[in-house]
Amino acid sequence: MATKHHAELQVESPMDYAQHEATYNGFLTAVKWSILALAASAVVLYFLIKP
Repeated sequence: MATKHHAELQVESPMDYAQHEATYNGFLTAVKWSILALAASAVVLYFLIKP
């Protein structure tokens, strides 16, 4: 017969939501600036390299 295993519940440490949100907002800000920089670079290259 199959045996039943009773695992004890592990108590996780509480998540620091304020720090998580600060990190996520910093990541989003970096992504936004990266997209803007890439778009500006594409426009500059278009005018420099156009035939």
